[in-house]
Amino acid sequence: MASVSHRIPVSKQALPRINGLLVTVSVLLTIGLLMMTSASVEIASSRYGDSFFHLKRQSVFVLLGCITMLITLHLPMRFWRNTSAYLLLLSFALLLLVLIPGVGRVVNGSARWIDLGFFNLQPSELAKVFIVIYVAAYLERHADEVRGAFVGFMKPLLVVGGAVVLLHFEPDHGSMVILLATVFCLIFLAGAKISRFLPLLLLCVGGVTYIAVMKPYVIERLTSYWNPWAAENVFNGGYQLTQALIAFGRGEWFGAGLGNSIQKLYFLPEAHNDFVLAIIGEELGLLGVGFVVFLFVSLVYMGFSIGRQSLSRGDLFSAYVAFGVSLLFAGQALINIGVNIGLLPTKGLTLPFLSYGGASLIVCCYMAAILLRIQYENDNSASLGPKGFVKW
Repeated sequence: MASVSHRIPVSKQALPRINGLLVTVSVLLTIGLLMMTSASVEIASSRYGDSFFHLKRQSVFVLLGCITMLITLHLPMRFWRNTSAYLLLLSFALLLLVLIPGVGRVVNGSARWIDLGFFNLQPSELAKVFIVIYVAAYLERHADEVRGAFVGFMKPLLVVGGAVVLLHFEPDHGSMVILLATVFCLIFLAGAKISRFLPLLLLCVGGVTYIAVMKPYVIERLTSYWNPWAAENVFNGGYQLTQALIAFGRGEWFGAGLGNSIQKLYFLPEAHNDFVLAIIGEELGLLGVGFVVFLFVSLVYMGFSIGRQSLSRGDLFSAYVAFGVSLLFAGQALINIGVNIGLLPTKGLTLPFLSYGGASLIVCCYMAAILLRIQYENDNSASLGPKGFVKW
């Protein structure tokens, strides 16, 4: 028998591509559930008689966030472009609604939430994204005017200025800073001259100085930030920062071990919320914190890469939205991390995907889905129908 060997041709079928953005978001959600639970076990047991009270609620929020992602993934970017003006009106309506006595829920002197029963809606979280979408649509339509005329440059900033005023009255200065910085960066990326920003930056510095002088608690935060270990600060304005730094110090390189945090035992306030990174540092060490920072850097890098892809195919709206969403992630993560490690004055801002909170988590999932949708349209631009809907 002739032993003639025939090589069977194998079709060169590409392996399924792993979506790095989706993996990064999934890992952040998983770490968030794990570390938020570890940080909240003791306080949940004390307050509610159920050690996993916060885990159960946060799991529901993760589920709602995933549903939000699925819905957003099926909506083309054309939909957000066409509804950008309505989203802006909704943003202002929510920011006004939270200031109405009896509607806005006041916590620690700030009216930032609307009680919906199951969870508290924070209008500023939605407003930041919706205003970025509106500014992206405006920059697409009036790019030449923004670059050439000072009036065109100022128009989107006047709109944002109205939102900043409403955020000041809540007050929510953290969201105010993130929104302003994001819009400034978007207008700069659209081609506006940097010299036009200088008077506005001086105005912002003057505004911050005025707020610091008129609000005694702001001065207290700044002085305690400069020297949190001083006797007059360590149990007052600098208490949270000193306890967070103790947590990082205990963690050293490799951490004290998952669940072995001491600072979460009623020493560090808001351990499962604004200061969850400090618990990560205590239990997982510098390596754990470094991994979390790496995930956020990767998320922002991939978001900008998606924006550049949209820019290369001429879709300015999607590009500006991708840049804006990435800047929102970067700004919020940067401020939260800076507060936790003492580089910035203490400010109540959640860490995206990791901190406890329904509104923040759902909005973060929505923003991630926006990036995934833009990425999908970049990869499949030839398969989009005339109205932007996918040909299934």
